[in-house]
Amino acid sequence: MNYVIVGTAGHVDHGKTELTKALTGVDSDRLKEEKERGISIKLGFAPFTLDNGQKVGLVDVPGHEKFIKQMLAGAAGMDLVLLVIAADEGLMPQTKEHIDILQLLGVERAIVVISKKDLVEDDWLELVQEDIRDYLADTCYKDAPAIAVSAQTGKNIGELKTLLQQEIEKLTQKSASGKPKLPIDRVFSIKGFGTVVTGTLWSGRIELGDQLMIMPKGLKVRARNIQVHGENQTCAYAGQRVAINVTDVEVKEIEHGSILVAEGMLEPSYRLDMQMSLLKDQKETENRTRVHVHVGTAEVLARIYLLDRETLKPGETALVQLQCEEPVVASRKDRVVLRTYSPMVTMGGGEVIDPNPPKHKRFREEVIESLNLKLEGSPEEILLQFLDQNGACRQKELEDGVNMHKEELQELLTVLRSEGQIVELADQYISEGEKRIRATKLRELMETYQEEYPLRAGISKEEARSRLFDGYSAKAYNALLGLLAEEDELTVEENYLHTTSFTPQPDQEEQREIDRMREAFKEGGFLPPDPTEMIRGKREQECYLYLLGQKELVKVTEEIVFSAKAYEQAVGRITEFLKEHKSLTLADARDLLQSSRKYVLPLLEHLDEKKVTRRIEDKRVLVGR
Repeated sequence: MNYVIVGTAGHVDHGKTELTKALTGVDSDRLKEEKERGISIKLGFAPFTLDNGQKVGLVDVPGHEKFIKQMLAGAAGMDLVLLVIAADEGLMPQTKEHIDILQLLGVERAIVVISKKDLVEDDWLELVQEDIRDYLADTCYKDAPAIAVSAQTGKNIGELKTLLQQEIEKLTQKSASGKPKLPIDRVFSIKGFGTVVTGTLWSGRIELGDQLMIMPKGLKVRARNIQVHGENQTCAYAGQRVAINVTDVEVKEIEHGSILVAEGMLEPSYRLDMQMSLLKDQKETENRTRVHVHVGTAEVLARIYLLDRETLKPGETALVQLQCEEPVVASRKDRVVLRTYSPMVTMGGGEVIDPNPPKHKRFREEVIESLNLKLEGSPEEILLQFLDQNGACRQKELEDGVNMHKEELQELLTVLRSEGQIVELADQYISEGEKRIRATKLRELMETYQEEYPLRAGISKEEARSRLFDGYSAKAYNALLGLLAEEDELTVEENYLHTTSFTPQPDQEEQREIDRMREAFKEGGFLPPDPTEMIRGKREQECYLYLLGQKELVKVTEEIVFSAKAYEQAVGRITEFLKEHKSLTLADARDLLQSSRKYVLPLLEHLDEKKVTRRIEDKRVLVGR
């Protein structure tokens, strides 16, 4: 592996900091108070390189129960942990809580380091080793290798480095795909450079000059300088311990528990959906229990809402929604640790399913099914579910919604398109299921509209869009209509939609009124009647719309409407005149049509809009001339 983060964990005063110094040569206790008290208060960091060239970032976490939140911040992002247990004291309460926390955070690999070997006899050491094996038998660390060392004498420190090298080779390197996400665990200022944030890069990569956001405040920053393991770099990758000099922000603006992410990647939320496991040694948890929530380096208070049961018993796992008292920033699959409100003890934790969910009602089957799919489904299933739930989505919305990198998502979209499971509509995507639902609803809308208004050409495209296609861009909506028309689901005529078999059929009375109107417009010629004066009620209104829909009338304005024949003749005369004379005035047009300014000016403006003519000062010319 190119880079790996190794952490220490264990009870206070069991020798974690001394071990760190023996391995790396670095004293990770930086604070004066830490020196005086002999315990770690803040996270310590020490980079070093193994004999095979493997670079390691060692995170030394505090062991004292009062500083458990610092331990949580440091443990998040570890690839492997050194579980430090002092030979003279053995397993202690804080050791056991650290083991619980590490498992809840998904740290799956460990080396058991029995420290202070020089303080005990071999017989006692064997008893401690047996006690440790018995306790770890019910954990994911039951097969973890163990080694006894002495940081004071240096005994077995070399062997520990060899063991570290062997265990690191078994790890799977973190993918640098996805968008950058770095929970911030330290913030400080360097004279001449400004604000520096540090943390373990959980995903993606950060390059010099990248525009980033510090959430939850939404502070826009730029990566001016990057250090990895104390060395300047042009790029940092997932799994590395990183310090980033950021611009445009002061140290005091960055809250504890903030996270550095790509612009627009994550949004703060007061709710988290998660799968929660309650530790076996905890008491039964009831609905609305108040807890401390630890995610990344953040800590917020929240209440647990059990979605599929009344109470959660020790050792059980359940679907829950956390209602937080402050906004929290997370993404799908982030690990969460929950601690009791008071006294604070680690009670359980789990994995984020949805970082920005709506408020759920309890015991809803559809909610539980949806969460189970998000939890256990394949990337394809999760993407399709997101599309089903959100309708038409742009690619950027999909990247953020399912937490995929652009290239990874594009590959998945290509596969699903070829399989006919999703549809690309210009600048948006929908699922095939969403397409069928919209087609059915649109057909029902058209049939209802045609029954209510049998003389009209159909429902207007804009009315149908406002009723059924909220969230669709204009391009996507028109692309979908074109697709449905190709499949004979509907007919599109200019700005109207109707079912393929629909034809307006006037009854006898309606036909007489239609004939009367048609004749009036025909006789009017270039001096047509005002339609608003002809319409006395609903029947006349529908007959008038029938003539418009059948294209027997051409509407220039609400008051100026020509018969189709008169309109064609007017356009023909005007264009012929312009071909011969190059330009035309309002007076020319009035004389040409033997009409009045009332009708001719709106007609000329209409032709300008249709790009038949173009106005230059007080004259018109043909477009393209």
